[in-house]
Amino acid sequence: MAYTIIDDPSAYFHTQLFTGNGSTQSITNNANSGDFKPDWLWIKSRSSNHGYGVFDSNRGGNARLDTSATQEERTNEGNVTFQTNGFNVTSSHPTTNNSSTNMVAWQWIANGGTTANNTSGDIGTSVVQANTTVGISIVLYTGNNTGGSTVGHGLGGVPEWIIAKSRAAAKPWVVYHVGMGNTKSIKLNATDAAATDSSSWGNTTPSSTTFTLGNGDSNHTGTMLAYCFRSIQGYSKFGSYTGNGDANGAFVYTGFKPAWLMVKRSSDAQGWIIWDSKRDTFNTADAPLTASESSGEDDKEVDLLSNGFKFRSADTATNAASTYIYMAFAESPFVSSEGVPTTAR
Repeated sequence: MAYTIIDDPSAYFHTQLFTGNGSTQSITNNANSGDFKPDWLWIKSRSSNHGYGVFDSNRGGNARLDTSATQEERTNEGNVTFQTNGFNVTSSHPTTNNSSTNMVAWQWIANGGTTANNTSGDIGTSVVQANTTVGISIVLYTGNNTGGSTVGHGLGGVPEWIIAKSRAAAKPWVVYHVGMGNTKSIKLNATDAAATDSSSWGNTTPSSTTFTLGNGDSNHTGTMLAYCFRSIQGYSKFGSYTGNGDANGAFVYTGFKPAWLMVKRSSDAQGWIIWDSKRDTFNTADAPLTASESSGEDDKEVDLLSNGFKFRSADTATNAASTYIYMAFAESPFVSSEGVPTTAR
């Protein structure tokens, strides 16, 4: 049998490192697959105490959000333009092009910027850019503050990770995750533990065509954004694990060598910790960023293995005797579609 249909994950996910110049510059991607034009772009200074630049090709490169803040969508602040093989940074904004600063840009491909109207939900027409092969959709919808409303997502399967944010108001980033279920929500911009909350997802598990909203921050009246994902064998995985509180830490099987990993302690207050294989090129990876904080790289240890990840400390943010959720994207599948195994780092 085929172990994956995506032998080169760099065709759909890529991390690019660059140095900010405080002006304008063109960032050329060096993905294994060749030209890589992003549809979701997430930029951060690795050392400076500045927030994130979050852009996508649905909203355009002049509309910035920040995962470490509740602020509404800001226009013409740290603009980018999406290019055939990368992106241009067009200003000196500290979140996207801080002068003489090491920067990181995490990038995902969806559908090349092409959107479609989706009428599957009862909230009204959503504008969806989807790639069902790799399980990603970028969804724009209009919130109505009415519990039980549904939104069409176009993902081609059941979403396992949804991030929703009001574009027009200073509201939290609200997260649904399969590892917590439909009765709980958690905030990407905060360290809070998961909370029992029917106002976010209406106590309803997403379907293969829609996700359900409550009457809270996931459904604030006005323009809304949602990023939706589902696991694709050998490419992405969204799940949960229990830490063991030991330096010989928990091992989590993903079925691929991770290129990007984000972990959040869901049962207690901790940040959203992100590692990638470009900033940490060998094990142990120990310089993560935190999506919920504007600070630079921290010091928390994990090994990115050929088939998953394993913690190397008892840090409470990653490996206490507690419950965690994770989100991971592949550098290479554990075994290719032709039966070729990957190598460890």
